[in-house]
Amino acid sequence: MAEFMRELRKESHGDAIDQFFRLGKNLNQRDTIAVRKMVDGYIKLLYPNGKYTKEDVEECLRMALEMRRRVKEQLKRLGGMEFYDVNFSYIDQQSFEEKFVSVPEQGSGKLIPEGLCNPGQVYTVSRGQTGMIGVFRLETQMMGGSGKFDKTGLGNDREAKESVNTAYNFLKANVNQISGAINTKLFDFIIGYQDMQEIGMTNKLALPTLIALCSISLGKPTISSLAVLGDMTISGSLLPVDDLASSLQVCLDSGAKKVLIPIISAQEIAAVPATLMSSFQLIFYTSAKDAVFKALGVE
Repeated sequence: MAEFMRELRKESHGDAIDQFFRLGKNLNQRDTIAVRKMVDGYIKLLYPNGKYTKEDVEECLRMALEMRRRVKEQLKRLGGMEFYDVNFSYIDQQSFEEKFVSVPEQGSGKLIPEGLCNPGQVYTVSRGQTGMIGVFRLETQMMGGSGKFDKTGLGNDREAKESVNTAYNFLKANVNQISGAINTKLFDFIIGYQDMQEIGMTNKLALPTLIALCSISLGKPTISSLAVLGDMTISGSLLPVDDLASSLQVCLDSGAKKVLIPIISAQEIAAVPATLMSSFQLIFYTSAKDAVFKALGVE
């Protein structure tokens, strides 16, 4: 067996891909070389007689792309936007259909679901306690009461609690400017915060919390597949997005189709790859109140 395997090293089947498929545009030269070598190895192991069909090659190609993407996913975590191009694909030479290959352990990749969410449910992307950028979900409930505001999921994170309180205080001070239908005195609110990727809770929660409170109060969900970027101060001043390019990549990986971005981060757009930019409907807001209106689809 050892001698047989040694002899197989003299053969090369990496070009078997070219008979039926071509690789997608997100694979660079290193990715292409790695995928071809893996396809070569798989074919030698599975079809040592050198006889294989299109379906056989496709199976080997999908495995190779999955293995290479797994490497790039880890590099992206370490190196950020240098390794943003992880959406590997291949194209059928006959039908010209492009097929994308995901990594099974990432599940569906849809942390941000398609379609409309329930009122008070908001998804935001920002930097967590570990320094990594991830997805955080807010779920809100409202009931008759006297204006109490409770929050869960923040633990002992003082900065996160202060950020959340900033949103509620801003809403009480500016409620008439946002909507006369919102009443912060006759209802109690509770928001649950969830770290979707276990990277440590973020403290950039003021703006998402404001949107969540307005959404539940008006009974109006945010627009479909929306990710909220940016934050605000107690006075309503906007804060820029931390590393816009990497944040948008996380939005893409998580399934967002629309992204809410503060206008003060527009200058960073030049640093975002064009292929990444074209994946979203970007919605810019000029103030905290403008962010609420656009998140809820109010003209």
